[in-house]
Amino acid sequence: MLMVHIKKYYEHISGESVPTERYEALDVSPVHIHKNKKLHKDALLILGEEIVSQIRSHKAPIVEYSSEMVAETAAIEH
Repeated sequence: MLMVHIKKYYEHISGESVPTERYEALDVSPVHIHKNKKLHKDALLILGEEIVSQIRSHKAPIVEYSSEMVAETAAIEH
C-alpha cells in the first residue's frame, strides 16, 4: 500500500501522472490477498522502478554526493 500512496502523493504534488503499464499488466494490487508472495514482491519492485523513473526523467537529483563533502575526522562520543 505504501508504494501506491507514494505514487498518488507524487502525482498530487507534481501534477504529473506516473505511467505504470508494467505494474498494471501484472493485475495485482495490495488488496489481492489471494495472489502469491512472489507476485506481490515483483509488483512492488516494478511499481517502485516506474515511480523512480518518472521522478528521474523530470527532475535533477535533490542531493548530490561528492567526496569533498566527507569529513576527514570522525566524531567520537565519550
